[in-house]
Amino acid sequence: MTNIADEFAQQPGLRYLNHAAVAPWPARASRAVARFAEENMRQGARDYPHWLKVERQLRERLQRLLNAPSSDDIALVKNTSEALSFVAFGLDWREGDEVVISDEEFPSNRLVWEALAPKGVSVREVSLAGADPEADLLAACGARTRLLAISAVQYASGLRLDLERLGHECERRGVLLCIDAIQQLGALPFDASANRCAFAMADGHKWMLGPEGLGVFYCRADLRERLTLHEFGWHMVEHAGDYDRRDWQPASSARRFECGSPNLLGAMALEASLSLLEEIGMNSVERLLSERVDWLHEGMQRITGLTLLSPVRRERRSGIVTFRLAGWDNQALFDRLKEAQVICAQRGGGIRFSPHFYTSPQVIEDTLALLTQLRPG
Repeated sequence: MTNIADEFAQQPGLRYLNHAAVAPWPARASRAVARFAEENMRQGARDYPHWLKVERQLRERLQRLLNAPSSDDIALVKNTSEALSFVAFGLDWREGDEVVISDEEFPSNRLVWEALAPKGVSVREVSLAGADPEADLLAACGARTRLLAISAVQYASGLRLDLERLGHECERRGVLLCIDAIQQLGALPFDASANRCAFAMADGHKWMLGPEGLGVFYCRADLRERLTLHEFGWHMVEHAGDYDRRDWQPASSARRFECGSPNLLGAMALEASLSLLEEIGMNSVERLLSERVDWLHEGMQRITGLTLLSPVRRERRSGIVTFRLAGWDNQALFDRLKEAQVICAQRGGGIRFSPHFYTSPQVIEDTLALLTQLRPG
């Protein structure tokens, strides 16, 4: 049975509530990287085939995490922005096409679409502040809308969207659904098949508990050849090991988006981290994380002068809790929390807490007690 305390033996006194930014690694990921470094030092690439086996296991874990039909649908990419760029600059846009996004997107899921302006593509931003944000997003999808690009969970507020509802309606209308899943994947169950999404992408360094520099790109099988490629190299061809072959073609799998040598160091860490999430099970991860978010919500509602900026309704909650505290400038409050070893972030006009499934109740209680002491006169 997995001993969670052993996996996250963090510095004494540290209150880590920043998984929506960069997460700590579990111990097994640290050990995997240490073993990989030791092998490199002592024997170089003698066991390269074993390294590739770990990479294959990583693809399979990501396939299961996204509930993708096949590991062939999974590409290993540098980050979310790279995957979004594959979509944005791979589709055959026409003058007058539209992309619908929300007005709360992280820059990665806004800039890439705005960069299509020279192609005559316009971007329509939709407010998510209404009572039915999915209906508002869909209402903005008109006859020229080619793609709806939306974050599964908004990075600042933590607003969680109904992806199945969006996916089914987009499919009915012939609109491609592109999901930035970075604030959901590894924290809450995700189902690319049920969501009917065309594309989904996420970095590994947040809720998946992995390193920076390695992420996942899910591309639906029927859409792979519709994305024009702009990066080419030995690794993205169908017969990647046949170096003398001249009649090459892009791989039929999503490996076609991986032009060069794989990030095997990152793969060692992320594969180990995902093995932990699989052992716990994503339904249990969601339940444990939801308990911690509930504790934060309940405790914050008792603190004078504290205003929650994240959704209160349970079906809209994620792993993110953002708030303001009366009488405190956000920067000053952030600095005070950091002094107390509460690791968090400034986002969305407030302070953002983001625990994970393993966060101890003591961390939650100590943090709430500190906020109570900081309440205005």
